Amino acid sequence: MKKLLIVATIPDTLSAFFTYITRHLQANGWQVDGMANGVSHDKECLELFDNVWDVDLSRNPLAPKNLLTAPQQIKDTVNRNGYDLVNVTTPVAAFVTRLALKNARKQGKCKVIYTAQGFHFYKGGALYRNAIFLNLEKIAGPGTDYLVVVNREDAEAAKRHKFVASERVRLIPGTGLNVERFDCNSITKEQILQVRQELGLSPQTHLFLSVAEFIKRKHHKDILEAFALLNRQDVYLALAGDGILLEDMQQLAVDLGIQDKVHFLGFRRDIPVLVRASLATILASEQEGLPNCVMESLCMETPVIGSNIRGTRDLLEDGYGLLFETGDTKGLAKAIDYFSGNPQEARSMGEKGRQSLTSYDVPSILQKYESLYLEALSPKSKQINQYSTQNN
Repeated sequence: MKKLLIVATIPDTLSAFFTYITRHLQANGWQVDGMANGVSHDKECLELFDNVWDVDLSRNPLAPKNLLTAPQQIKDTVNRNGYDLVNVTTPVAAFVTRLALKNARKQGKCKVIYTAQGFHFYKGGALYRNAIFLNLEKIAGPGTDYLVVVNREDAEAAKRHKFVASERVRLIPGTGLNVERFDCNSITKEQILQVRQELGLSPQTHLFLSVAEFIKRKHHKDILEAFALLNRQDVYLALAGDGILLEDMQQLAVDLGIQDKVHFLGFRRDIPVLVRASLATILASEQEGLPNCVMESLCMETPVIGSNIRGTRDLLEDGYGLLFETGDTKGLAKAIDYFSGNPQEARSMGEKGRQSLTSYDVPSILQKYESLYLEALSPKSKQINQYSTQNN
């Protein structure tokens, strides 16, 4: 039986990104365990993994426990259970785990794979923050057998900075898109009509939707300010999600005088219906790895207006939506206005976008991860690792 340990800082990351991979491997005879701070109290993870292990990790890179207690907990867990592979993700967990397992790797006890859902340094990021996270990756890089990235910008950065040897950098776009959940053919006209009636929309009204947590990096402020620049009576905006900035954004809508045309929906379980009922979705983030909401929108044949950042750019640059520069509210307003005046072209973009997603679906991603895991365990991989260790 092959044994895999997946390590993240918090349990939500494990269930959000590794559910499909875990279930697939378990069905093929693997033991898959999970490790995160508080994971033993997380219902989803308890049901998902064969075993779970708590670890004193914090998302705050400066928290003392990240280096005082977590490394020994990780080493003890790996030594006690004899894992063949350890797949780490999220910056803090990945950094601490790779340092903790440095000797175990050299002794050939396990292989370490790092899945970077989006490096915390990126083009356009704050210089001091970029410098911190870039150097953390450089320090931890030698403790990595394979590095998985989810977008082209990160793949180029990993090779340019030589975190690992180029042949051990793998571009795997995400951890599996649930195409069945976001099947546009499963949404009925009655469901769409019901949602539009709930929002008080006429048949002639164009709905634009943003699905994102109300936090600073999602730039809801830009969306609202762009919407206020429009001189159209046939356009409404819906914002789905919760977060610490929700009340601030509700007040901003009032201050901008657009509160009657903006719907704050909170947490919703009918996102596929909302997406299908919209002319386009909007993502104004300054930072993403590979945004699920963009893939899900295209899966529903709904085009996306997205900020020109890594991940989003990968998904849209072939004409499946419109890109604008982060923070450019005029550019965003122009894109909304263009789709509003050209709804048939918007729908055509969405239809083409759905056809582009075959390499992002669950079966494709599972095949890539399983192949990578088996390669990491192969004798050839051991030879590559020995050569790389000698040259680091």
